[in-house]
Amino acid sequence: MAIRSTVHKAELSIADIDRHHYADHAFTLARHPSETEERLMVRLVAFAMHAHERLVPAGGISTEDEPDFWRVDDTGAIQQWIQVGLPDERLLRKASGRSDEVVLVTYGGRKAEVWRQENAAALHKLRKLTVWCLAEEECEALQPLVERTMRLGVTIQDGRLLFAGDKGSAEVTPVRWQHP
Repeated sequence: MAIRSTVHKAELSIADIDRHHYADHAFTLARHPSETEERLMVRLVAFAMHAHERLVPAGGISTEDEPDFWRVDDTGAIQQWIQVGLPDERLLRKASGRSDEVVLVTYGGRKAEVWRQENAAALHKLRKLTVWCLAEEECEALQPLVERTMRLGVTIQDGRLLFAGDKGSAEVTPVRWQHP
């Protein structure tokens, strides 16, 4: 018998002072059996960083040719492709051909650094790609906030994200590794 995904409901009240985006966003995230709580929270960080009324969860880890989140216009054209993790650079190349903007949010400490070094030449050829990295200890600090139903306030100012909920708070400061 196959293990089923765990469903998490997220309500984010975002006050993004940097981008002047103030809105509440509610959505459902399916956590694949192979996905850690850390990756689930990194997905929420990626969403909060790029929050938009049209940004929605896509197939992610369970669907090979889809990102974690995407923003699609009325014609079906992909405006923004947001991927989390350490993907094969071929996926990012393919995403660059299918969308106007590609964003990658990496995490994992030393593994992320090694991935960056191994893929540096290929990544720099991708003109639509922005790469962000989250520090390992900051990702770990997010994990206590995980619940099946999460109601989190997110304040973004000067590049820092502060997540606050019933179970505590955690701050994340993404580091930009690459920008178009």
